[in-house]
Amino acid sequence: MILTTQDVRDMALGAAILGAGGGGDPYIGMLMAIQAIEKGKKVELIEPDVVDDNDFIVPVAMMGTPTVLIEKIPGGDEVIWVLRSIEKYYGKEAGYVTQIEAGGVNSMIPIVAAAYTGKPLLNGDGMGRAFPELQMVTFHLIGVKATPMVLSDERGNSVVLDTIDNFWAEKIARAITIKFGGSAYIAIYAMSGRDYRRGVVRGTPTLALELGRTIREAKKRGTNVFDAILDIVKGFMLFRGKIVDVARFNLGGFARGEVAIEGFDEFKNSKMVIRFQNENLVAIKDGEIIATTPDIISILDLETAKPITTERLRYGLRVTVIGIPCDEKWRTEEGIKTVGPRYFGYDVDYIPIEMRIKRV
Repeated sequence: MILTTQDVRDMALGAAILGAGGGGDPYIGMLMAIQAIEKGKKVELIEPDVVDDNDFIVPVAMMGTPTVLIEKIPGGDEVIWVLRSIEKYYGKEAGYVTQIEAGGVNSMIPIVAAAYTGKPLLNGDGMGRAFPELQMVTFHLIGVKATPMVLSDERGNSVVLDTIDNFWAEKIARAITIKFGGSAYIAIYAMSGRDYRRGVVRGTPTLALELGRTIREAKKRGTNVFDAILDIVKGFMLFRGKIVDVARFNLGGFARGEVAIEGFDEFKNSKMVIRFQNENLVAIKDGEIIATTPDIISILDLETAKPITTERLRYGLRVTVIGIPCDEKWRTEEGIKTVGPRYFGYDVDYIPIEMRIKRV
């Protein structure tokens, strides 16, 4: 399919729901993608099955602290620089670009890259949601190396990074990103078509598009938007209330903190605390954990159903919290080891959200 500007708007909205509060606010990336299409650029979204074993696939994205992007507006050329740089390093042209994660701005950056380079965009990603660290990718689970990777900033600086493993890629790239001013554009996990088909979370862009379209159409019809969302993702209503406190700080290149929500309606006299590291990681209701990473915890505006990324959380917002089951790749032993609650310092076992909701 050829993406329209309305498709881009819908996809940005839906991707922010899947992003678990992370990935950066999609608004700026959405404007960049829309501008490209309005200039006459075409973006073709195609299925992963068309990829040949020896095709060269390159995910492109932004890396850094989401709060920085609000003030550090991109010029638009950065994503092309990183793609051209990694092609130069490998000595071959990428056949396709793809998303590395579903969330926020990183759902939009590959659209911009596809538009200006003429490369098709693949209908898949490496997370099915957003995660804060570079090794937290399904391609990592099957042994694909994150490096060689390229990082660029808005000044035109570029760094080619080759590391012994994906954990070192995260550490060193994070340090470079901080030196770049808190954000960088990256081309990472360059891989063969065979590896892409093995590791990809299929259909994430079209799922995001469907979510955004459903919200838009439900509002027009006057039907319950939240029910429509939960039907699509087979998700759960976790909480409804008003934000009464937000503690947020930047540490180690991440936006960390927690948000406290005071319940109303059926959640009156209850309180929820959600802890985040770029993305929402743990939801605690009245002292009881009801959802953890890698399942998706999303905070939506109660009136508009628009997702609220962690950098946009503020006192007084009236919100609905939903939980969405993660892709099955994250529920494997290696997946839980990579992105489960214990990795982030929470001394609890991962229990699928479907089971936690039944137990509460």
